[in-house]
Order: sequence, then structure tokens, then C-alpha cells
Amino acid sequence: MLEASHPSKAALRAEIRERRRIMTPLERDKAEDLLLTAMIRVVDERVAGRIACYISTPDEPPTTKFLAWALSQGLEILVPAAREDGLMDWVAYSEGDEFTQDDLGLPVPENTTYGPIVLSQVDLIFVPAASVAASDGMRLGWGRGYFDRALGALQHEAPTYAVVYDHEVVEDVPREIHDQAVKGAVTPTRILTFPSGS
Repeated sequence: MLEASHPSKAALRAEIRERRRIMTPLERDKAEDLLLTAMIRVVDERVAGRIACYISTPDEPPTTKFLAWALSQGLEILVPAAREDGLMDWVAYSEGDEFTQDDLGLPVPENTTYGPIVLSQVDLIFVPAASVAASDGMRLGWGRGYFDRALGALQHEAPTYAVVYDHEVVEDVPREIHDQAVKGAVTPTRILTFPSGS
């Protein structure tokens, strides 16, 4: 049971969604450039050659420039594809891919598809989030549970970083038993690692 003073997941998600929607194009462009720099730094620190990363929608911290950079460096990229059963496959991402949609209506390349287990074979994972708790890295997602299920099955083989805006790193987030923490967070101005992380 959440304390009355603690915002509900729905309220927090709605507030974050609204703050993202009112960002100006200039703010988004600046954030994208800064996120690119921070994400590259994480890749370098982790010496990652095979990376799982989401394809951003207009309401998410952008990953487009990062994905283009990763391909230009010859890195192997896998992107998520939601399945009807609530799990996620992972699809190879290449330059010039044609795109289709997954079960959530999100863009997915028409390329080699791997089952959920492949996530345990990557060097680094970047995931979307609504918010992250600075205290312990608990991730607040958007309520569908796809990433919680994927990360929960991992047993923490690969370091997982949530990509969020600065104000979305908060002291704490509402949580349930199935929610999964991340090992770090990338914002336009910071790279955070959490006590439970490695």
C-alpha cells in the first residue's frame, strides 16, 4: 500500500509525460546531443561491442543519433520487439533497414530476430523509463511490464542503464514486487551508477 503522501505511478507517469510533451524542439535537440555524448562514454567505459537499445518515440529521450553513431563504429545493435505474450524479442538493427511494427505499434526493423534469451549475451543495455530512483536505481516504466520481465529474467549479466531527462531522476519512485532496478542512468548532464549496480 502506498502512503498517501507518495504520488501514484499513474500520477507520476502523467506528470512526466506532460513535461516531455511541452519541451521545445531546441530543448530536445540539445538534450539529444548531450545524451549522445553520455551514452558514448558509457559504451567506452564498458568496452561494449554488442548493445541492446530502444528506438525512441517522439515522447522519449532520443536515441536516434546514438544508434547511428553505434552503427558507424561497427557495433552490433539489438532493438526490442514486444510480443503478444508479454515478452520481448530482440531484432538486429542495421543501416537502411525497412521497418514494421511490434505488438505495441512501435517501430521494429525487418531483420534477424532473436528470442528473449539473447539479452543475456549483450555487453550493455539502454532502456527507456519514466523515472529512476536516485537512492537505489529502481526504474518506473510505463506500466506494460515488458522491460521489467526482460530485466527480471536476466540475473544482471549486463549493465543496464535507463535513459531519462535530468528531472526524471528523483529521490524515490512508487514500486511493486515485480519492478526491476537498473544499474545506472544516463541523463543529458549526468551518468549515474547505483549502489546495487556494478
